[in-house]
Amino acid sequence: MADVLFVEYPKCSTCRRAKAWLDEHGVSYTDRHIVEDNPTADELAEWQARSGLPVRRFFNTSGRLYRERNVKAQLDAGMSDVEAFALLAEDGMLVKRPIVVGEDFVLVGFREAEWEEKLC
Repeated sequence: MADVLFVEYPKCSTCRRAKAWLDEHGVSYTDRHIVEDNPTADELAEWQARSGLPVRRFFNTSGRLYRERNVKAQLDAGMSDVEAFALLAEDGMLVKRPIVVGEDFVLVGFREAEWEEKLC
């Protein structure tokens, strides 16, 4: 299995479960702290294109910052993808995690069945 990039927030319980899953399944990865080394707008745009997911799926909708900045209303009002990537790049706490970046795929969030299919 090729090395993947694992983008996480170490204090996040889902990220800790996901990391344990990677370790248990022998998946080699490079660890990246989403707040200390936040993805750039260009990285996010590339990952979104590779994932096939809508831009909205990259937002941490359960996060405090998402609610404080009223991001849902901005998205609903027609925020462009370019604006969304710029906003996500401002603060790692806005970005849904964990993210796994492989050579030809990107997984957002931790869904075991999806991870099993792509990583095993």
